[in-house]
Amino acid sequence: MRTVIYYFTGTGNSLAAAKKVAASLGDTEIVPIAAFRDATGEISPDAERVGIVCPVYFSGLPAMAASFAERLDLTGADYAFSVVTHGGGGGSAALRQLDGILKEKAGRGLDAGFAVSMPGNYILMYESPAGEKRDGLLAAADADLEAIAGRIGQGERVNLPNSPVARLVKALMYPRFRSRVHGEDRKFTVSERCTSCGTCARLCPAGNIEMVGGRPVWNHRCELCCGCIHLCPVEAIQAGKATEGRQRYRNPSVGIAELERRQEDEP
Repeated sequence: MRTVIYYFTGTGNSLAAAKKVAASLGDTEIVPIAAFRDATGEISPDAERVGIVCPVYFSGLPAMAASFAERLDLTGADYAFSVVTHGGGGGSAALRQLDGILKEKAGRGLDAGFAVSMPGNYILMYESPAGEKRDGLLAAADADLEAIAGRIGQGERVNLPNSPVARLVKALMYPRFRSRVHGEDRKFTVSERCTSCGTCARLCPAGNIEMVGGRPVWNHRCELCCGCIHLCPVEAIQAGKATEGRQRYRNPSVGIAELERRQEDEP
């Protein structure tokens, strides 16, 4: 069975998860959701099995992932699944949001959905784990993903998890996130440490950053993935004083070149 996995990622967790599942399934194409950001019309995958892998933001979907799902035509798919990665919960609410979008769009939802805990990266609120704690989270995630891939490969129908707490958090926080997300880059600044390397602009999944006079400028299409802050090689990008000195993060199984290539792919 041919599979296509669409993914959204900021610092590599969801791409690492997609790669892990794809390696187990075989005959799988991994496609960045970011490749469709400027496209229009329906998206009709040429595959019997379709997956969406993305992080959880405020117990919901990234804005770009939600918009992508609204355009996804699954009428030709025999099996649809999702894996959402999270640093602090909320996966059940995000999966149910995705399921609802797909049902409204295509008349069918997810056949299976899974939430996997991985190191968190929302540096505006907390520091990413490092050392043994980070390694332990990644090892546990790898084990979970191996088991999940086996269930997907067998075509198992899996009821979506349900958490009243996650639903409450989403109801309280997600609408505000969606209404403000694109302009949240107004908080971002760049210091004199900037070397004009352009890494931030090349890595941004929203294509939100351009280099002007050798310095990054944000154009208010932000997805709040925090990739520009985490992946700046000299830690020149901040979002207020809170991020100064906080641990940066990139999934160690995903290289910078892989994150850059997602901008080069065409839908």
